[in-house]
Amino acid sequence: MSEMVPVFESPSPRIRRLPDDRAWIWLANGWRDMVAAPMVSLAYGGVLVLVSFALTLGLWLTGLLYLLLPLAAGFMFVAPLLAVGLYDTSRRLAAGEPVSLKAALLAWRRNASQIAAFGVILMLFHLAWVRIALLLYPLFFSGTNPPLAELASVLFFSPQSLPFLVTGTLTGAVLAALAFAISAVSIPMLVDRDVSVITAIATSFVAVRENVRPMALWAALIVLFIGLGIALFYLGLAVALPLIGYASWHCYKDVVEERAPVT
Repeated sequence: MSEMVPVFESPSPRIRRLPDDRAWIWLANGWRDMVAAPMVSLAYGGVLVLVSFALTLGLWLTGLLYLLLPLAAGFMFVAPLLAVGLYDTSRRLAAGEPVSLKAALLAWRRNASQIAAFGVILMLFHLAWVRIALLLYPLFFSGTNPPLAELASVLFFSPQSLPFLVTGTLTGAVLAALAFAISAVSIPMLVDRDVSVITAIATSFVAVRENVRPMALWAALIVLFIGLGIALFYLGLAVALPLIGYASWHCYKDVVEERAPVT
């Protein structure tokens, strides 16, 4: 039986402690929702692929292709916000309500001001990471602005590559861990309930703190799926984003209790 951990005083949500391998169940449930709502899933994934191609083309045309790697890594910071419609689609499927692309696109209206406030927080994380990357690149690759054909060689096989990648990875990992801790269940909760962004962030932080191992596995799986999606010339994102979005909803519903019992 799962153990309950209070987040705030009643009637605030409470947190369940879950088995370490729970993330696989979230993925299985996410896949089920993806199959049940194919049009919404394909539309979300397809738009993300097109935007990724457009962004890459823009960086190439403006001679800023070296920013591709930090921007791709920074995608992890804003992905929870992009999946608002997917969370609502899973909510509708669980409630037996009809699903549609229109309903998914308007899902932010359920708690618009608080979702927007959380979006600002995630964008600040993303901007901080991009700013750090802009400072790190010239520090290690002074005067280097390689063409597309040489970008991988410069970033991964030059003498400066190892210290650059180690520094960037450690810095990004700290930011990513903090962003994950405050966002793991926050936006699904804002879609599901009329709560403040502060309550959602605090709930998410406690959920991660009390379920370190299952949440660590979940974070690793998110990085793996999104990373594979990007590595497959963005095409894999058409499946990865909907799958992770739906599974994140099931993570939230599994971890966060509806209401604290009255004592």
